[in-house]
Amino acid sequence: MKTILLIGKNGQVGWELQHSLVPRGRVVALDRAQMDLTQPDAIRSTIRSVSPDIIVNAAGYTAVDKAEEEPDLVMQVNATAPGVIAEEARRINALLVHYSTDYVFDGTRSTPYVEEDEPNPVNTYGKSKLAGEQAIVAAGCTHLILRTSWIYSARGTNFVLTMLRLAREKKEIAVVTDQIGSPTWARTLAISTAELIEKADQRRNDGGTYHLSASGYASRLDFASEILTTAKKTSGAETGWAELRPTTTANYPLPATRPLNAATSKARIKNRFGIEMPGWETQLHQFIGELITSDTKPAFNLH
Repeated sequence: MKTILLIGKNGQVGWELQHSLVPRGRVVALDRAQMDLTQPDAIRSTIRSVSPDIIVNAAGYTAVDKAEEEPDLVMQVNATAPGVIAEEARRINALLVHYSTDYVFDGTRSTPYVEEDEPNPVNTYGKSKLAGEQAIVAAGCTHLILRTSWIYSARGTNFVLTMLRLAREKKEIAVVTDQIGSPTWARTLAISTAELIEKADQRRNDGGTYHLSASGYASRLDFASEILTTAKKTSGAETGWAELRPTTTANYPLPATRPLNAATSKARIKNRFGIEMPGWETQLHQFIGELITSDTKPAFNLH
């Protein structure tokens, strides 16, 4: 049985990976306390102790706006640490699976980005993730770098939970119309990752960088509108929700610049491995349905 080292088990994707990876091997799942990504020596020591066949790095610094205040820490976690992990993966001939982001692009294209397009990140977070990609490639290990998009789950802080909370607290929410991406449920990403690992571990020559996120694209306003429409229908509560007011990124300044068109083509991973995630609407409907009907309720009222 293969040993899989999962780094970042308590994150949005890491939490789901703990379940989806179990059928693929013996999973050793670590949290931040068990592997501090700011300590290269500790990273090396832990990997050598576990000696995994596959390493899945689901850890990272993901607070896009706060990253502007802590560039050194962001680079340690998102760039230096993945390079160290990749060096160790090469030493033991392990397959490394690492998550990156569509924020490595500047968002100026009018069509979806493909893997061969030149990255040009416009914020500290994107720059750190690109540096992490480059460090992995430079280390020369067998790897899968998976650029994903607009992750949400029932854990942590994300756009879906924020919209649901604000929609019950406010009368109006301004949402930008000019940022485009592929909203992706962490669980579906984890399931697709597990399927990909099973195929890629047998075909290591097909390693490299791939775009992996939900099928289809949406603006932030489209996304928010679908969130509220689905929540109203699923919860049975038709009143007491905020109205959405369209705005633009220029009128909604944040500390970190966002790429506008962050849409990515997922054709490469489909053609090479047969991996295709469901549409973003399908994922969202399933997520909200589960969120509202599950025993684990959000901290805000949806009824």
